[in-house]
Amino acid sequence: MQREGEVLRGDGMKALAVFVHGIDRFNDRVGRLASWLVLGIVGVCFAVVVLRYGFGYGRVWMQDLYVWLHAMVFTTVAGRTLLKDGHVRVDIFYRSSSVRRQAWVDLTGTVVFLIPYVVVLVVWSWDYVVGSWAIGEGARNTDGLPTLYLLKSFLFVFGAVVGAQGLAMAGRSLLILLEHSPVSPAPAGE
Repeated sequence: MQREGEVLRGDGMKALAVFVHGIDRFNDRVGRLASWLVLGIVGVCFAVVVLRYGFGYGRVWMQDLYVWLHAMVFTTVAGRTLLKDGHVRVDIFYRSSSVRRQAWVDLTGTVVFLIPYVVVLVVWSWDYVVGSWAIGEGARNTDGLPTLYLLKSFLFVFGAVVGAQGLAMAGRSLLILLEHSPVSPAPAGE
């Protein structure tokens, strides 16, 4: 028979594993969905080039559109990129380290650098984004897209997906360090 503390620890570890897996799946799906915007970027950019150089027709809003779509893709897929370990990492010692040492590095890096960065980003961006919404800010260029406030809101999307994935990384590291079955990131096909 398990003692009460062991049951709570076991249930807590299972809950943490479910939490980690849920964030992994969420970021994987959001990242995959957002990556389809790349086709839109290519299509709009192609149209801008053909219209400008083939027909002498150009509009600022069309150029804004593919730049804005690029920003939306970049900010939205950042969580999935972190999930898939696609961000730049100085791994002189990391790659050859044991799984436990890697877990310590991930946990420390997440708690000391990643989460504080996301908090600072969201806090410092708050007035910038809210102020933009309050005035219905549009592009500064004549004929530009009229909804710049929507684009600025993607700072919060970035903070949410990267912050959530950081919490999942920290949770995965804790599971490893507490010698619970490690939760692998969501596989590419999932």
